[in-house]
Amino acid sequence: MQASEIMTLFGYNYWANARILGAAAKVTAAQFTAVARTSHNSLRGTLVHTYGVEWLYRVRCQEGLTPDGLPPITDFPTFETLRAKWQAEEQAMRAYVGSLSDRDLTRIVAYKTTSGVPHENVLWELLLQVVMHGTQTRSEAATALTGYRQSPGDLDLILFLRERLA
Repeated sequence: MQASEIMTLFGYNYWANARILGAAAKVTAAQFTAVARTSHNSLRGTLVHTYGVEWLYRVRCQEGLTPDGLPPITDFPTFETLRAKWQAEEQAMRAYVGSLSDRDLTRIVAYKTTSGVPHENVLWELLLQVVMHGTQTRSEAATALTGYRQSPGDLDLILFLRERLA
């Protein structure tokens, strides 16, 4: 995996996040927190989880820290709170990923899971996990948003690539 490929994947990740967040901005506060058929019980829960995983992996990879959990949902009482924190995290992640060389991507990252289990992975694998995890959870969020008549539209990588070339 090359640094330019990681940059492209994170460009896609944040393009797709923007589509999800744009649609989520249109739901009511009640819809944002309502119980939904997602693995995190609500649109808010799903989006907070997605944000939290991005934050956790950046902290693991960039700072060498091992957080013992994701940020609690109570830290995000409103959509606006989540969007502001996510925008700051996106800037931090883009700066981090933009600073990486091809050689950096081959280093081994030792870390512990949130349950304390030690692991080691190559850096590019962990960064790819962020993007792949986001794809899964954005799909869940998109389903909830569509149920609220706020579909984010297509989130296909190829659409991002075509827009980038246009």
